[in-house]
Amino acid sequence: MADGESVERCDLVTLVADSVGSVVVTEVIWEPYRLVDPGGQVVACVSGFLGELQASGRTAATQRSYALDLLRWFRFLWAIGVPWDQATRGEARDFSRWLALVDKPRRAGVVRRPVGVANPVTGKRSPGGRYAVSTLAHSETVLRGFYAFHLEAGTGPIINPFPLVRERAGGRAHAHHNPMEPFGKERSGRYRPRLAQRVPRRIPDERFNQIFALLRSDRDRALVAFWVSTGARAAELLGARGGDVDPGQQLITVVRKGSRAVQQLPACADAFVWLRLYQCALGRSVPAGADDPLWWTSRGTPRPLTYHAARAMFRRANEALGANWSLHDLRHTAAYRMARDPRLPLCDVQWVLGHAHLSTTQLYLTPAPSEVITEVLAHHQRRQAGEALVDGARPTAADAGRPGGGYRAESLAALFDRPAS
Repeated sequence: MADGESVERCDLVTLVADSVGSVVVTEVIWEPYRLVDPGGQVVACVSGFLGELQASGRTAATQRSYALDLLRWFRFLWAIGVPWDQATRGEARDFSRWLALVDKPRRAGVVRRPVGVANPVTGKRSPGGRYAVSTLAHSETVLRGFYAFHLEAGTGPIINPFPLVRERAGGRAHAHHNPMEPFGKERSGRYRPRLAQRVPRRIPDERFNQIFALLRSDRDRALVAFWVSTGARAAELLGARGGDVDPGQQLITVVRKGSRAVQQLPACADAFVWLRLYQCALGRSVPAGADDPLWWTSRGTPRPLTYHAARAMFRRANEALGANWSLHDLRHTAAYRMARDPRLPLCDVQWVLGHAHLSTTQLYLTPAPSEVITEVLAHHQRRQAGEALVDGARPTAADAGRPGGGYRAESLAALFDRPAS
């Protein structure tokens, strides 16, 4: 089947992909997640791929993420009536276009918030109505790996529907590479969108103090204090056990995401104080052994605290302030604080954060947008003050505090079409 045939057959304008099939969680450790079709049958080709991920050391959370990306692809295939093992690059191209332009489905019962609007407190935009570029890139990577797995096993199409970029005809790899610059990625997916490098956003100290004051329990204060002092990821800290805490050395042990390395992280003394207060308030029904979870729910029957429950806790504190910071912003805040300390080498910050490359840690040397805006406005005021001195008119204290952020009276008069006072 030629690529052009699928383009003519698939009408993206009228295509509607129903929310059929699902990713279900199981109690089987060998298969924590399954993808089921509209009839409730397990999709065997996806189960084989998820088993390969588990054998490669991928966590259950990673398997769930991959299964959700595959669910979108299968819903598209079910809508156009093409079996997964007969998909061509035409269907892959159509899917990439469709996923980039279609609106995200809304779950019933979820409160609809304005999409793509900047928060007045944080400056962060709320999620848009369409899939983010990072989601598109992750989806392309997952689907290319899924078909590469079946291509190697001989159970899928003989050509990967999600190919790599076209190689230069007769060109040599890195032919024009600057030897002073690091090597970039040699190959990427053809249908993978370009990702803009985002500068991490931190929580200003005064805003962090306000959020911390809105936390409702010692457990929440201990969690936030550990996150903002260790720079650990949310899931890494939530996976800590009772024996992972060493208050005497001010250390807490976590299992790193990705590498699964066991690493001790130094934390501030206040975090251990809040932790001890939280532990003293726990009832005797809560297990407190070295191998038992460190964090527990505070309502009903005690259960290990999950990531979603911790995120809801932090979201409630944000909503009271009118902000929309995330748990991962606490990691960014810790990284900014450490990277801006002139007495703390950047390589030490890299080790604490668990970054594989120092270039990733260097992102936290980038000033925050609010700091840049404040410095540039101060620069303009200094320039204006210098020009006034040259003209013989010395600026007064009233000029510094006048409305309009330092605009001249004649500029405001010209803007609003009124005589200058």
